[in-house]
Amino acid sequence: MELQEELKTKILKALNLEEIRPEDVDDDAPLFGEEGIGLDSIDALELIVLLEKDYGIRIKDPKAGKEIFKSIHVMADYVKANRKK
Repeated sequence: MELQEELKTKILKALNLEEIRPEDVDDDAPLFGEEGIGLDSIDALELIVLLEKDYGIRIKDPKAGKEIFKSIHVMADYVKANRKK
């Protein structure tokens, strides 16, 4: 499975977004705010846990997380460059 599709599936499952299908999420759409899937700061914590648990990536700085979680595309590039598992 392509990393972007894998991330979408894991994010939607982790955040219990059952009404959204992975194919409905644009790889370049913002994950937070009004556009994209409209995640919030609590969702960001879930994403940090997901990256650590599934890919061995630790994000210590929440501001860095904001950049990393800009879109699925940006997140996938970050995972490719930093994954430990």
